[in-house]
Amino acid sequence: MYGLGELRTPGTLQTRSMGGVGVGMRNAAAVNLLNPAAYSAVRPKSFLFDFGLEGQCFYNSQKYYGQTLNTSYYTVNFHDIAFQLPIAKHLGLGFSLTPYSSVGYRMKQEVDDDEIWGNIGRVQYQWDGDGDVTEVKLGLGWEIFRGFSIGIAAQYYWGDIQRIYKTAILENITGGGLIADATGTETYSVSRFKGQFGVQWSPISNRRRILTIGATYDIGGDLNPNVTTKVQTGDIFNTVAMDMGNRLGLKLPQQVAVGIYYNTPKIAVGADYVYQDWRSGNSRLVEKSAAGFDVAYRNTNTVKLGVEYTPNKADVRSALKRWSYRAGVRYGTYNQTFGGVDVNEYAVTLGVGIPLTVLGGILGASSVDLGVEVGGRGSFKAINEQVSLVKQTYCKFSLGVTLFGDYWFVRPKYD
Repeated sequence: MYGLGELRTPGTLQTRSMGGVGVGMRNAAAVNLLNPAAYSAVRPKSFLFDFGLEGQCFYNSQKYYGQTLNTSYYTVNFHDIAFQLPIAKHLGLGFSLTPYSSVGYRMKQEVDDDEIWGNIGRVQYQWDGDGDVTEVKLGLGWEIFRGFSIGIAAQYYWGDIQRIYKTAILENITGGGLIADATGTETYSVSRFKGQFGVQWSPISNRRRILTIGATYDIGGDLNPNVTTKVQTGDIFNTVAMDMGNRLGLKLPQQVAVGIYYNTPKIAVGADYVYQDWRSGNSRLVEKSAAGFDVAYRNTNTVKLGVEYTPNKADVRSALKRWSYRAGVRYGTYNQTFGGVDVNEYAVTLGVGIPLTVLGGILGASSVDLGVEVGGRGSFKAINEQVSLVKQTYCKFSLGVTLFGDYWFVRPKYD
């Protein structure tokens, strides 16, 4: 509800099903959204395409003035559209369109102050938020020499986030219309370019095993959105410029990620560490919540671990032995504190990749991927004597399709 809202987990379904690892992943038959250096792994005369959908179910609980408040909601949206292709020897191009963050909430509160009841009547406050920010990335990966690649990508972020604040007089005891309902709408319009750099080194690379170490750096910085405020009181409607001094700024973190990935024909194991700097270069670090406590940015650390097992990709008798089975875990810190209290988050992931063998194998290493993620954030730790943190539990279900083949740029021949 503050800042950019709920950040989406980056990566294709294959990497998200492995806890989100992928900085070190180097696979000629899989799209990598996490490290542009991996674009150079795509084979000559081939093409990679990935599309993903994701459904999310959230359940939130909070201790509030002696009561336990609960709410739940669900969403369904596309997660990524991406492709990779070679443009020269050892040089690959990658493109992706992915949701970066989303905002969606509604809260209501009736004022129980005796002075307001006695002078005005029943008053209700309502806070609504809606919108999202989308990332478009276009980059190049170049294998400078055998086993060592670098990459660079331009990232464009755009979207609108709208926050609405309403004051409603449910029972007006003044009787003369001296006090009217009021609605304030703040619209944040984002349109900014950023950049990412990546590197991968494979000290072991042969037909039986590959060990790759990777790293990325994201520039980050303030998004500096254009902000418009509209205020309506009764029949009076105005559009005004807004002073953003009391709002948590919209920004992207500077990010450093390192990863290691080891794979054989049967098994792949990966681990990533991600550090995000949300505080540097941000002039608006603190915002007051509706309950009166401070909401502030904090720097985050995240660890990801994942594994994939494929019994036998070439087995012609058992389809289940050709499937890829994936699992992973993720643990880290949230990018905001509430009343000085830190928030931790965690996730457990599972997935399966089902190879497509129709059309006589013309789809090559193409697959349909299924995945599930169960996780949580926060606890009932008290912010003050009346209010606790929000404890959130969620479940995400995902469907992805990866198309791969060496036939895309082959000219057909006829006898």
